[in-house]
Amino acid sequence: MTRIACVGITVLDRIWYLDDLPKEGGKFVARNYTEVGGGPAATAAVAAAKLGAEVDFIGRVGDDDTGRRLLTELESWGVNTRYTRVVENARSSQSAVLVDVHGERIIASYPSPDLPETADWLDEIDFSQWDAVLADVRWHDGAKRAFTLARQQGVLTVLDADTTPQNIADLVELSDHAAFSAPGLERLVALKEPGEALKKAQTITNGHVYVTHGDQGCYWLDKGVLSHQPAFAVKVVDTTGAGDVFHGALAVSLARQESVEEAVRFASAVAALKCTRPGGRAGIPDCDQTRSFLSIFV
Repeated sequence: MTRIACVGITVLDRIWYLDDLPKEGGKFVARNYTEVGGGPAATAAVAAAKLGAEVDFIGRVGDDDTGRRLLTELESWGVNTRYTRVVENARSSQSAVLVDVHGERIIASYPSPDLPETADWLDEIDFSQWDAVLADVRWHDGAKRAFTLARQQGVLTVLDADTTPQNIADLVELSDHAAFSAPGLERLVALKEPGEALKKAQTITNGHVYVTHGDQGCYWLDKGVLSHQPAFAVKVVDTTGAGDVFHGALAVSLARQESVEEAVRFASAVAALKCTRPGGRAGIPDCDQTRSFLSIFV
C-alpha cells in the first residue's frame, strides 16, 4: 500500500453559501451553512486516504473542542493522527468561507497564534516509513524540517506552494515536486504568465514545478518545455479545497511511480469531481470513481 505523510495545518472551516459574494459592506442571508475540517495538508490527507493510501497527518491543534473535533473528523476519514501534537491551553485554527452559486469563494483564515512554530519535535519521527511526504506552506518550519528529514531518507517530497506571508524559496528548493497556485507562483517570482513564471521557479529547484490555474487547468515544465492539462468540464458547486485535493491526489499518483503527465491528469480529475459537491471533503472521489470519470475522456 502507498504510504503518505501530510505535514501542515488543519482548521475548522465555517462555510456560508450565498447567492453572490459581497462586493461591499452590509447584511446578507445565507442559503445554507456547514462546518467541516479544512486546511491544505489536512484536506490533502483526506483525499489521499480516499484514494486508497495509508496516510498520516502531522500538524498541531489546540486542546480545545475545535482541536478534538478536527482530529476526530480526520480519523473518521481514515487519516492517522498519531503524530499530531496537541498543545495545552491553546486555541485551534479556524476559517470563515463564503461561497456563491457558481462555487467561487472568499476565505478569511485565522491561524491560531497559540500553536508554536517550532518543529524540532519532528526529529523523533522516522520519515523512512513513507513513500512520499506532502507539506503545505502554512507551517513553514514544519514543512522545512519534514522535507529535510524526508530527503535524508530518499523519500519523495511534494509541496503545496500556495500564498503565504513568508518567502517559500527554501521550501521549493527542498521539493521534488512543487505545485503552485497561480497567486503563490506570482508572489514568489513576480511573473504572471505560466511559462515564464515556471521557468523562473525552476531555477530554485532541481525538482518538477507546476502551477494550477482553476478552470484553465494545470501547467508544468517537462524538460524545460511547457505542458498543459486542461481542466475537466463539470458542474461546479463548490471550489473549496479543490487545490488541496489536487495536491493530495498528485502525491498519491507520484508515490505510485506514475509519470508526471499521468499524475497531473489523475489529480485534475479528482479535483474536478470534488468541485461537484459542497464542502472541502465530502465530494472527494475514490480511485474507482476517478478512473470511471477519466474513461469518458479517453
